[in-house]
Amino acid sequence: MATARSIVVLGRRDHTEAMRVAAGLTIFGHTVRLVLMTGPVAETAENMLQAETLELAGVTPETTIPGQGLAVVDGAALAAALAGASAILSL
Repeated sequence: MATARSIVVLGRRDHTEAMRVAAGLTIFGHTVRLVLMTGPVAETAENMLQAETLELAGVTPETTIPGQGLAVVDGAALAAALAGASAILSL
């Protein structure tokens, strides 16, 4: 079995897909950090479903955009997370 990794998933172009991928990566025992970027997360039925899946998977989404009801990650904290990650996925 592969070694568990620390993975940062950046939701830049497709928030829904980033949420789906982040939740899925936890199946393999990876520690996953999800940072949603570039704009507010759309309040769609699909995103609400993915948010529930993230909760079940134990992934707490964060954002770079204030006012979204999520923890906000500043540039320094994001840089530190990226530097310490085993892998980075940008979606």
